[in-house]
Amino acid sequence: MKKVGIVMGSDSDLPVIQKAVKVLRELDVPFETHVYSAHRTPREAHAFAAGARENGFGALIAAAGMAAHLAGALAAVTTLPVIGLPCTGPALEGLDALLSTVQMPSGIPVATVGINNGANAALLAAEILSVEDAALAERLAARRAAAAAAVLAKDASIAERL
Repeated sequence: MKKVGIVMGSDSDLPVIQKAVKVLRELDVPFETHVYSAHRTPREAHAFAAGARENGFGALIAAAGMAAHLAGALAAVTTLPVIGLPCTGPALEGLDALLSTVQMPSGIPVATVGINNGANAALLAAEILSVEDAALAERLAARRAAAAAAVLAKDASIAERL
């Protein structure tokens, strides 16, 4: 199975990344995590993304706040799917990161999930890998079925109480 590469621009993004790690572990998807900044360690970020396919990765998650150039910097040097995960920053509650991540120029796409939504970033990465992994596709389907059952149980509980 291919791995998911998770790159965070700063260790302050770790709480958001932990949500992604939890989901990938639940789905038994292999992953690696790294701290590489698009601005402070551009050579390392570039080298990681440029070699990602050859190193067994199938998708990359890039978590960053504020200017949030990390996803675009990774996408610029790989044709693997890159999922931007904008994180809350001190000034604009993550809106700056969201806009920086989602507004990529034509020709360098970055999929983008909601601010601090590490779980969705991991789920999207797993769905990408499941295109060629039937067992992972089954685990994803089972997860969705369990989520649906939980909602229906809540519906029944509310109906009983009201």
